[in-house]
Amino acid sequence: MIATLTGKVLIRGLDRAVIDVAGVGYEVFLTTDGLTRLPDSSEEVFLHISTQVREDAIVLYGFLDSEEKDMFLHLTSVSGIGPKLGLAALSGMRVAELCRAIAARDIKLLSSMQGVGKKTAERICVELKDKVGDLVAGGVELVETTGDGGPGASSTVADVLSALGNLGYSDPVSRKSLTSVKRRLGDETFYALSVEDLIRECLRSMA
Repeated sequence: MIATLTGKVLIRGLDRAVIDVAGVGYEVFLTTDGLTRLPDSSEEVFLHISTQVREDAIVLYGFLDSEEKDMFLHLTSVSGIGPKLGLAALSGMRVAELCRAIAARDIKLLSSMQGVGKKTAERICVELKDKVGDLVAGGVELVETTGDGGPGASSTVADVLSALGNLGYSDPVSRKSLTSVKRRLGDETFYALSVEDLIRECLRSMA
């Protein structure tokens, strides 16, 4: 089974990309967010791969973060959720948000995902509530980008995540750093920091 791929983006489509690995092009299906985060064709990309074997095909699903792949595997283990629906769910919601929704049994939010009805959302909560704990412990469920820190708090956190992403840090690592800073400084001080100061604090916590 193919577990990872490292290569250059040869073709980028609406729901998939072709990754050139030593002259061999691998068709990989990705989430909407994953496709937008792929580097330019001149740069290498590392993807975590879930290989799905069917009677008529071998299909590769790619993820930039291992936590996203783990959530995909959790979702597709639920009765009624296949790979396409699992990928669609991750396209509409980040892993951290999914973890929170499952832990809180937020059926309404889960039902808002494309192709997920109320009964499927209930099955997700029942079957995955205990399983997503490893993702939360690993630093996925971290700082909210839509929290109650007051005006501008959401955009500040989002700007910091974007800046750290541009510096090469993955989303889970960036969020884990933000959580560490928030716990150390407290909510009031945390949300009062400027984007530049918050980036410095995050980089200091990761040093």
